[in-house]
Amino acid sequence: MKLSAAKHGVGAAVRRLGRSRLVLFLAVMGPGIIAANAGNDAGGVTTWSIIGSKYGYSLTWLLIVITPMLFVAQEMNARIGIVTGKGLAALIRERFSLKVTALAMLATMIANFGTTLSEFAGVAAASQLLHVPTWVGVPAVAVGLWFLVTKGSYRKVERVFLALSLIYGTYIVSGLMAGPDWGAAARGAVPSLEITETWLIVVMAAIGTTITPWGQFFIQAAVVDKRISIHDLSLNRREVMIGAFLTTLVDFFIVVACAETLFRKGIVVETAAEAAQALEPLLGAGAKYLFAVGLLNVCILAGAILPLATAYVVCEAFGFEAGLDHSFSEAPVFNGILTGFIILPAVITLIPSLPLVDIIVLTQTVNGVLLPVILIFVLKIVNQPEVMGEHVNSRLFNVAAWTFAIVLIVLSVVLVVTSLPLPFLD
Repeated sequence: MKLSAAKHGVGAAVRRLGRSRLVLFLAVMGPGIIAANAGNDAGGVTTWSIIGSKYGYSLTWLLIVITPMLFVAQEMNARIGIVTGKGLAALIRERFSLKVTALAMLATMIANFGTTLSEFAGVAAASQLLHVPTWVGVPAVAVGLWFLVTKGSYRKVERVFLALSLIYGTYIVSGLMAGPDWGAAARGAVPSLEITETWLIVVMAAIGTTITPWGQFFIQAAVVDKRISIHDLSLNRREVMIGAFLTTLVDFFIVVACAETLFRKGIVVETAAEAAQALEPLLGAGAKYLFAVGLLNVCILAGAILPLATAYVVCEAFGFEAGLDHSFSEAPVFNGILTGFIILPAVITLIPSLPLVDIIVLTQTVNGVLLPVILIFVLKIVNQPEVMGEHVNSRLFNVAAWTFAIVLIVLSVVLVVTSLPLPFLD
């Protein structure tokens, strides 16, 4: 009896320990999953839809490469935020010159504003697919986002973001409806190279749309705003890893949905909205609406996070009060930037005959220049013992991080060069 009681006591203790770890993980959960999923915005869904329709399964190996790259970038920024209690922009201001900080902030604001425009353009496209007039859908989303981010606390906003992250499952359902060819997917996991200009641009776009400059600023600001303890570093690392995996899992099923339908029919799309429309005659209206709901969801999530990331960046860089728990009177600059970056892009999107495509291309070019710069800032900061103490990068992590950074730098330079109208390249 005593032995049995002892066993039950140990079992109960183990169960309590398991529950306590789960509770701790749930308390930390948020920034990593949200920041990674937000990378699957209108541009991301469009990029993977194009890849699936144009190349079938042959580029699924990219997802195997991108997953650890995304994890490394997000984990470093989250760790810096937890250890220092400061956002990335504030640390750039402290560790580098004011001129460098101002230039980086200006480029970030331009890039973020253009990207936010693309999110509201995605809202307009999704509204039309769901038979909602653009002049109704876009203002409704803008007003809803404004109330969410200016009137809610960090905890409430995070819960909404996590709930929106669940809707990414619509893409998984769409992919399963298409009937994945697992053999072809496995063969696509083996890298195959097709060195053409179009192929290179697609590959660079796939990496650049998943690992974004604004995503690095957001995750660091989010862990600071959430006040995650340094004792929870390992739990946060797991959450960031899960976020990276879930993001690329969604991307995989977007590729599946388009590869099994559009690619097999020789249909190449240019936008996520076109992909949704093209799926209807092949898989039925259900697939079209699932894709449309997914597109609306990603645009809403990124349409909220981009203004937040921008507000955090500017306020941290120049010492203004920032945080979702602060009212307009407590943080006027923070809330003012949030308001401007939600309302203005929504209004501009409604202007007829606006060259949104040109604006988005320019934005991607700015992002291409900015991302390697931000990664170098991060790598310099994360390796300074006076800033990070014992939590600097390990040698193995440094090798991985610098390798990824160099690859991104090379790809970004090539992207910029191929995007610019240079006569001597003709």
